[in-house]
Amino acid sequence: MYTAIARNKRNTWFILIAFVLLLGAIGALAGWLAGNNWWITAFILVFAAGYATFQYFFADREALAMSGAVEVSKSDAPRYHRLVENLCITTGSPMPKLYVVDDPAPNAFATGRKPEEAAITVTTGLFELMTDRELEGVLGHELGHIRNYDIRVSLIVFGLVVAVGILADMMMRFAFFGGGRRSGGNGQAQLLFMIFGIVAALVAPLLAGAVQAAISRQREYLADATSAMTTRDPDGLASALAKLQEYGRPLQRANTSMAHLWISDPLRQGAMARLFATHPPIPDRIERLTTMGGRF
Repeated sequence: MYTAIARNKRNTWFILIAFVLLLGAIGALAGWLAGNNWWITAFILVFAAGYATFQYFFADREALAMSGAVEVSKSDAPRYHRLVENLCITTGSPMPKLYVVDDPAPNAFATGRKPEEAAITVTTGLFELMTDRELEGVLGHELGHIRNYDIRVSLIVFGLVVAVGILADMMMRFAFFGGGRRSGGNGQAQLLFMIFGIVAALVAPLLAGAVQAAISRQREYLADATSAMTTRDPDGLASALAKLQEYGRPLQRANTSMAHLWISDPLRQGAMARLFATHPPIPDRIERLTTMGGRF
């Protein structure tokens, strides 16, 4: 587990550096296609560095706002507070802030760059569906994400997916409305820039989704195992996952860019969604937990 934590910390910086370099390369290509207008390259580099820095510090608040989460106190949600507090005492972890989303779809996610600044969010549907034993398993899973520093990586990925979407939209608009003027009326350059903008708009979100999915899946398995070790009750989380599979539904405010943060996929599943699924199949997760349960 400690190896996984160290790897997550390293991966945070690797992802940030790779993100800036990739957008810099895209910016260089865009500047060249626009007739050596290198101000485009400079703008994209500044945008990449600035946006990555912004997301590193503020992505957690952005995720909470996008989900419609509302902070609750001990008196507002005593059951919620009691279960999280007991888990924190068991693991020696700082008490995170607690949030609730008013949504009948059962789900939960955690945010925060480090354990001292973390938050756990659950939906009202999760409270209504889960027993205390099952809810403890889910909360142990989210606390596991926090302890393993998964959230830092996940929030960076969340920010980068949003950034790629913004950049792709900018490239598309520039290709159609600015490419010709910036290339000095050169028809061939205008055509090349338009093709580049269209390809960027189509391919960039797919690449972002693939990276998002690849980074997320293994972290779900690790958080499941962390929850099982913390609660000493893998079957409790397995039962919760079985209910999530049976009663799960899309969230009312589901957002593709933060889908990987939730314990269960919050999106409506289609063929493309399954291809870029941010979560491993629930039956596989249950099977692993059941195997662990036989060892306790």
